[in-house]
Amino acid sequence: MTIAIIGAGVMGEAVMAGLLDAGTPAADIIVAERRLERVDELNATYGVQCASLVEAVSSASIVFLVVKPQDIEGVLEEIAPIVAAEALVISLAAGITTSFIESKLPSSIAVARVMPNTPALLKQGMSVVSPGAACSQEHVDRAVTLLGAIGKVAVVPESQQDAVTAISGSGPAYVFYVAEAMFDAGLALGVEPDVTMELVLQTIYGAATMLRETGVLPEVLRQRVSSPNGTTVAAINTLDEHQVREAFASAMLAAKNRSIELGQK
Repeated sequence: MTIAIIGAGVMGEAVMAGLLDAGTPAADIIVAERRLERVDELNATYGVQCASLVEAVSSASIVFLVVKPQDIEGVLEEIAPIVAAEALVISLAAGITTSFIESKLPSSIAVARVMPNTPALLKQGMSVVSPGAACSQEHVDRAVTLLGAIGKVAVVPESQQDAVTAISGSGPAYVFYVAEAMFDAGLALGVEPDVTMELVLQTIYGAATMLRETGVLPEVLRQRVSSPNGTTVAAINTLDEHQVREAFASAMLAAKNRSIELGQK
């Protein structure tokens, strides 16, 4: 099984590195990247093959499209004449629908749309797969297995992809935003920067670990920390007064709407 990765930016490299660490031979991966300095870097670091777009796709049974949304149409037009009839095309281009990709490729080509997120760089990503019209269960299973190399994977109908983008695609930035706010507040309270950062990091990591390992709902875990008339209740009441929960809902709706706009463009 030859895997072509079109685009060797941050996410393209994450997919490639994850596949290699999961046991895919370097000889089975071909990367198409236009920047020559990037090609040299990938060769030196990973030992993978680098080729032109046409060369990479013509011999591949799996094609990862890891390009910017504005570049996707040009890439599809270039590969349409040479992509194998039995190939599975896995698109990580934000907002681009399977129907759009299918309209640019031969009708037999199976297409899966994926929304990943940046923790994939550490193999702790969340990838969400939606199958296109020609995608069989076998194709979906293959996509899930491959993407498992960079973290957790879920499968949803494509109608939910814009919502998924708002939750997990943009989600790491929300956590970083909270960490940033906690760090700034800690400094304002007079704690040294290195201590503040360690407190914030371990608190977020520990809380996420509790959510993952206990399987208890966030609301329940929050209530367990919130002693009546205690410090946590004082903090939560202040967050509620500032309508932080409503702000998060509005922010995620804005992210979903922007994802829809990108797809329409």
